[in-house]
Amino acid sequence: MLKSLKQFLWPIQSGEHKKFMPMMLMIAFIIFNYTILRNIKDALIVTEAGSETITFLKFWVVVPSAFIFFFVYAKLSTILSKKALFYTIVTPFLIFFALFATVLYPSRHWLHPVESAEWFASVLPAGLQGLAAIYKYWTYSLFYTLAELWGSAVLSFLFWNFANDVTKVSEAKRFYAHFYLLGNVANVLAGYLTKYFSELGKTAASNVDAWQVSLNYLMSTVVGAGVIILLTYTYLNYFVLSDPAQVRAESDGAPKKKSKPKMSMGESFKFLLHSKYLGLIAVLVMAYGVSINLVEVAWKNQMKLQFADKNDYNAFMGSMTMTTGLATVLVILFGSSIIRRFGWKRGALATPWILGITGLFFFACMIFPEFFSPLAMALGVTPLMLGVWFGFAQNVLSKSTKYALFDPTKEMAYIPLDDESKSKGKAAVDVVGARLGKSGGSLLQQIMFAVIGPITVIAPYSAAIMCGIIVVWLVAVYALNKRFTALSGEK
Repeated sequence: MLKSLKQFLWPIQSGEHKKFMPMMLMIAFIIFNYTILRNIKDALIVTEAGSETITFLKFWVVVPSAFIFFFVYAKLSTILSKKALFYTIVTPFLIFFALFATVLYPSRHWLHPVESAEWFASVLPAGLQGLAAIYKYWTYSLFYTLAELWGSAVLSFLFWNFANDVTKVSEAKRFYAHFYLLGNVANVLAGYLTKYFSELGKTAASNVDAWQVSLNYLMSTVVGAGVIILLTYTYLNYFVLSDPAQVRAESDGAPKKKSKPKMSMGESFKFLLHSKYLGLIAVLVMAYGVSINLVEVAWKNQMKLQFADKNDYNAFMGSMTMTTGLATVLVILFGSSIIRRFGWKRGALATPWILGITGLFFFACMIFPEFFSPLAMALGVTPLMLGVWFGFAQNVLSKSTKYALFDPTKEMAYIPLDDESKSKGKAAVDVVGARLGKSGGSLLQQIMFAVIGPITVIAPYSAAIMCGIIVVWLVAVYALNKRFTALSGEK
């Protein structure tokens, strides 16, 4: 009984802790940073420029930046070793975040081109005002872009590429969900510190910029965590992976796959387009990106109406990330068991179902506020605040299952592939595919802004599109499951 309970809660075997624990620590601090950065980027953009600007940022700035990162990474990968490449990618992020708090934000009044931005806004159609906002608040836009790329480049790409290089298929079913266990304990801590430092900033003297105080504390924390990430990566390479038994995913006795020759960037994109297997993984990633983007932009619009101050907004987001982290830990404990006992398919199906159902509840509250007014009155809140709380619940449930089930099952899908497919295919799917997913939702909303109207008007259309995307997502899961089972022999 006790042995079964231990296997359920902690399936990591004793000989595996040497590799598992530092890798878990590494992803914990990567997630920790991403949580803080994600909250700050939204607080900056939503409170100053409006949530509509996010759709323009993702499409016109973040996606091109992701493509640039992809090309730079591919070029550097032919010059630098994997270890040197990791340091080369992560270090500039940390330098920028330090400079933002100490140089860019304090100088924003001189750096932001207010007058020319107002002229730009005056010549743009009403539905395209987000473009002027990107230009007006260009330092915030740059921070938003780098924060987004931390999630896709460092978390989704660098770390998971590293993990897939050193993890066996047999280990992955035990490791991957539990990588996020400590990761989401760090998520809870990041949420707590976000809320704490945001509230601390509000206690500053009246002649002091309260947000600057909060930002200084938060960016110091991010840079410190980044240093720990680099030190942990160094420890893994010099003290753990020096053991040959810990290095290759093929070291469990399975025949080693033959690596394909290096491909050019053009060939890499063609490889993604012509590989049905990688194409289906891309569909999963893009479907999640479009769906969550449609819901989040609408929810952040409600958030801006409720919280106009940056520290108030950031403190609420801190509460949300704490709750998300706790919920994710609980889902992980059961989620890893779902994957082990019921297979890859059921684990992969959970996220689209939960996102779709909770998303419909949120949109219903936003579209039919009069229907929910009696409930709001009974709870002692306004219909607007009720909508904010519905979006809060939607975010917590969707992201907890995303971290606990969607990410591990997606990463498991790469493992049966050869090295070239894993490396170049993963780069295209995780960095470019993820950005295209979010930009797809952004482009759809930009078109609706221009043709139909603001966020509150397009909400019914966003809900309908989300439902269609969820259906495509479910079909792709079933198709990918057949191929994954055939390649890996897992059921």
